[in-house]
Amino acid sequence: MPENKIEVNRKNPSKTAETIAVVRMSESRKTEDERICHDQYAVHFVSQAVLDFAAHNPEKYKAFVAQNESLVPGASNSIVARVRFFDDIVKSSINEGLEQLVILGAGYDTRAYRIEGLDNVKVFEVDYPATQSIKIEKITEIFGSLPDHVTYVPMDLELDKFGRQLLKSGYNKSLKTLFIMEGLLMYLSPEIVDEILSFIVHNSGKGSAIIFDYIPLSVVGGTCKLEAGQNWRNGVMAVGEPFLFGIKDGEIQSFLVQRGFKNIKNMASEDYKKAYFHGKNKNREVNSLSSFAYAVVE
Repeated sequence: MPENKIEVNRKNPSKTAETIAVVRMSESRKTEDERICHDQYAVHFVSQAVLDFAAHNPEKYKAFVAQNESLVPGASNSIVARVRFFDDIVKSSINEGLEQLVILGAGYDTRAYRIEGLDNVKVFEVDYPATQSIKIEKITEIFGSLPDHVTYVPMDLELDKFGRQLLKSGYNKSLKTLFIMEGLLMYLSPEIVDEILSFIVHNSGKGSAIIFDYIPLSVVGGTCKLEAGQNWRNGVMAVGEPFLFGIKDGEIQSFLVQRGFKNIKNMASEDYKKAYFHGKNKNREVNSLSSFAYAVVE
């Protein structure tokens, strides 16, 4: 099929990364009692063109956002729930003695700069060179210099040897580490996903864990019966960031156990809807195709 031969974007900064930053920025501008997550730095990763358009054409911008949201209903709400869930895991991990944090496909993730306590943890941010160079530029603008506790590892996870590059960058495989893979695995081939998980299982300290989000395999293959699944798949292909990996419905537990993980916590859409969307947020729709998982290395 021609769609399987689509050229993957490997040269330019990730368009998806900026889209996610826009969602975090918009949620962060809500009042404290309404927002699901808060990222005070997200606005710095949104292009001036987008900010200007939103400021000078509020109704058109609102209509544009609504149109996109109609293609994959609840997508933005699932993204902010994902940020919140991942933030909560990071904070609890710090309280439980986290020594090292590895953020794979870091994009414009700002946790290393906004979560209290991470300045005492060695953080590695791994990402495409093109996206990471923009990230480094923006972080320097915000803080005046790059923080000492963060190491930037430019890497194409599909083409480079992940483990070797990480070890060369100073990663300590004896430390208790949390690996964040947010909005990542679905863009990697199954073989690379297995390589990454195998490295983590065999090269991390006692109590190390992973957290990631995933989509159904049917969305990847184009057999999902939901229109939202087809729209989502077509949308990411159109920007050169196609879905490559998914997990069959109901198989997350066995998938992770077979690869050396335990204490698995799965958050399907109904779970995080129940956990985070209360009160004035109770009617906010979430994306039924987006799930999150946390697991500890055996």
